[in-house]
Amino acid sequence: MTRVSRDFSNTMQKEAVPAVSADVTFTSSRFPNYKLGPYNQILEAKEDPKVLSMKEVVARETAQLLEQQKRLSVRDLASKFEKGLAAAAKLSDEARLREAASLEKHVLLKKLRDALESLKGRVAGRNKDDVEDAIAMVEALAVQLTQREGELIQEKAEVKKLANFLKQASEDAKKLVDEERSFARAEIENAREAVRRVEEALEEQERISRASGKQDVEELMKEVQEARRIKMLHQPSKVMDMEHELLALRLQLAEKSKHSLQLQKELLISKSRRGEESMSDMYEIDGPEALGSHLRIQACSDKAPDLSHCSVQWYRVSSEGGKRELISGATKSVYAPEPFDVGRVLQADIVLDGYPITLTTSGPIDPAAGLGSYVEALVRKHDTEFNVYEVVITQMNGADHPSESIHVLHVGKMRIKLCKGTATIAKEYYSTSMQLCGVRGGGNAAAQALFWQAKKGLSFVLAFESERERNAAIMLARRFAFDCNIMLAGPDDRAPQGT
Repeated sequence: MTRVSRDFSNTMQKEAVPAVSADVTFTSSRFPNYKLGPYNQILEAKEDPKVLSMKEVVARETAQLLEQQKRLSVRDLASKFEKGLAAAAKLSDEARLREAASLEKHVLLKKLRDALESLKGRVAGRNKDDVEDAIAMVEALAVQLTQREGELIQEKAEVKKLANFLKQASEDAKKLVDEERSFARAEIENAREAVRRVEEALEEQERISRASGKQDVEELMKEVQEARRIKMLHQPSKVMDMEHELLALRLQLAEKSKHSLQLQKELLISKSRRGEESMSDMYEIDGPEALGSHLRIQACSDKAPDLSHCSVQWYRVSSEGGKRELISGATKSVYAPEPFDVGRVLQADIVLDGYPITLTTSGPIDPAAGLGSYVEALVRKHDTEFNVYEVVITQMNGADHPSESIHVLHVGKMRIKLCKGTATIAKEYYSTSMQLCGVRGGGNAAAQALFWQAKKGLSFVLAFESERERNAAIMLARRFAFDCNIMLAGPDDRAPQGT
């Protein structure tokens, strides 16, 4: 059975069927090859078994799309569906072109059969038999072409169904993309609002913390002082039991020192009245000559020049050989004796216009009452804590970093450690590079301060609660250092015998 096209030309050009797109692969885009076999039978050439039919290709690509849908994002899935829709449209176009080509083939076969029929009436004999064979072959080709048309119609229906499916899937993907985009925008807006609320809360918290920061520090200081007081009340010791007795001895010693100084002043006044005043009588050393006090050079005559125009150097003199030892750094008019000065005479050289004046204490420096027993009690402990209120840190670059917060100085049997709260500022074992002595820079608070060089390039100036705490810390550290075969002293100091 043949079909006649309504409006096609008699000849079919080669360009009438365009090439199939790269997205879909067909079996062939040309007219099939036929061969005549025995008894004039039509034999179709065997095709490559590797080449798939259009139906199988469409099914394979559909399966691939469905498999990839599970691992693609929404945006990629929409893009894939759009590509599949375009491929389906191309398949539809290809099917229409193939249908047109098939119609043209029917027209050609019909014209060929009519020509053979007209030729059959004009020939006879063997030629007539050949024409009849040709007519049979053309009819067989028409039957095969009709079968191919049926397959093309079925494939066209499947392609159209696939195109509708891909179009619907593309629309669903677009809707899903729009929903996800709107949901993401809402989430972003919610996140921005949350961030804004957090920023406002942080700013409010910062304002509150700045307002209450100073008040919290003052309350903390009061709590620390109260805790220290309670700690001292709950930790009685032998030294604390002797406090009342030692207080009486200190008062008696102070009265005797004042009486001695008063007698010296009266003696100097009597000498000045007799006209025996000299350059050495222009200045005197004032102050209790005992550990825990401070000595001050003061003028005893109106004619004495101001000490700011003079150079001062303090010395300690051994009571045995009388050899003077320079006290490095003691170049001020005020000097606070330290434990190394006990039992020694102190001298101060004043150079005025090139003329030296030497002032000497009336006797050796006396020890502090009860300090030795206090230190012996501390020696029994493995570690002793001393509270330090003012700390000046000098580092390798020479810069000073003052701090008024409370620090704790730990004097142990093997090392010295300075802490601020739970942080460790410095921790060094006793060594030859470590130095420890009283502050020699002068000032009314020199009797309560000490100088500690933990190592080369790192030193501290520490202020204690009292003169007794400062001298006890120096004596205790030197005692522990001596047990480690280390002589712990100040810059350029030599330890006296028996220390």
